[in-house]
Amino acid sequence: MRIALGRTRIKQGFTLIEIMIVIAIVMILIGLLIPQIMRSRVIGNETAAVGNLKALNNACQLYGIERKVFPDNLSDLANSTPPYMDSALASGTKQGYQFIYTLVDQDHFTIQANSMNSGLLRGRYFYSDESGLIRYNNDNAAGPDDPIFK
Repeated sequence: MRIALGRTRIKQGFTLIEIMIVIAIVMILIGLLIPQIMRSRVIGNETAAVGNLKALNNACQLYGIERKVFPDNLSDLANSTPPYMDSALASGTKQGYQFIYTLVDQDHFTIQANSMNSGLLRGRYFYSDESGLIRYNNDNAAGPDDPIFK
């Protein structure tokens, strides 16, 4: 019978292989989450753009009711007393979108909301007129013949 009198070493810490496996798993999880986070940002910007487009349309309608004519440009909405909207939106750009207002004639106007981002962060393009309907296009500037946004 043989008795071991030596000390046994207790293994402490992680091996290099274990650390590499954990890092690989974390990288895979990050790779799966980043597109979802970016898509959430695009959806948030689109939602804000639609809300801003509705606010612009309402401001133009109120301006037209009170003054019997639609505004000549967006700055008229912010510079009037009382202002119909904040100056940030009246500047034409907000939350990744450029808003383009066009007075067609005394009874008609159009507003376009064009995404200023590119690549994965590019959202849809939106359009509205005095009717209040919002239309969208996935690829380029939206117009009166595009599908209605629901």
